[in-house]
Amino acid sequence: MSGDVTPDPRAEANAMLIRARTMLRPEIGMVLGSGLGGLVEAVEDAVSIPYGELAGFPHPGVSGHAGKLVIGRISGTPVAVMAGRAHYYESGDAGVMRPALETLKAFGVTAMILTNAAGGLRPNLGPGSVMLITDHINFSGTNPLFGEKNDARFVGLTSAYDAGMREALRRAARDTGTELGEGVYMWFSGPSFETPAEIRFAQMIGADAVGMSTVPEVILSRFLGMRVAACSVITNFGAGMTGGELSHDETKDMAPLGGAKLATILKQALANGLA
Repeated sequence: MSGDVTPDPRAEANAMLIRARTMLRPEIGMVLGSGLGGLVEAVEDAVSIPYGELAGFPHPGVSGHAGKLVIGRISGTPVAVMAGRAHYYESGDAGVMRPALETLKAFGVTAMILTNAAGGLRPNLGPGSVMLITDHINFSGTNPLFGEKNDARFVGLTSAYDAGMREALRRAARDTGTELGEGVYMWFSGPSFETPAEIRFAQMIGADAVGMSTVPEVILSRFLGMRVAACSVITNFGAGMTGGELSHDETKDMAPLGGAKLATILKQALANGLA
């Protein structure tokens, strides 16, 4: 954590609680998005802590988000996995994930892998595909660092998505023969889906996928001094691209298909030594 950032006392208290439950000291943390909780099944020697036992942790209000922290190993690598997140649209607080991320930082995590379910904006990014996020567009009108009192709030995001971690995920995709797209993720506040006009605008300004999460966590993780990589599982095409209406049921139905591909990539990346 930057020396200019005042630590939340809850973070160290939470970290002490976690240390008392496990001997593992992971350097890699993960946040699993909608329908991606199946990756938790790959965690060996798992210790599960409900969010309710950790001060300040979110209480996910979206189906498909379990709400527990799992410490264990994937491909032999110690990991701290957040099965579920809270979203800006649930409370109007873009910094809702800050206590959880500060806890992981206090616990010793130095690199975050963020995942989400998203809408694809390109024909070759259809439902069931996986996209490595190379950059993002914040279209929400808010920021999780609103109200921060010192100059640490001016976080540089030129290299928000760590180049070394991205290359490690590309290599893992090649090693496993898993197709991995790449592109720019655009954050809309939600919870309503985007309109066809908004999707056309997103395409015009360079977005390749749209969603309602992740960007606040990227900003917060970089604010806290952690490296970041992120991937989207594409669950649908954007509004107006197919003529059909969008629904969260579609997200939940399609996320496990792409989630299995993403799990394959992540397991191999961790086996190769992602950190």
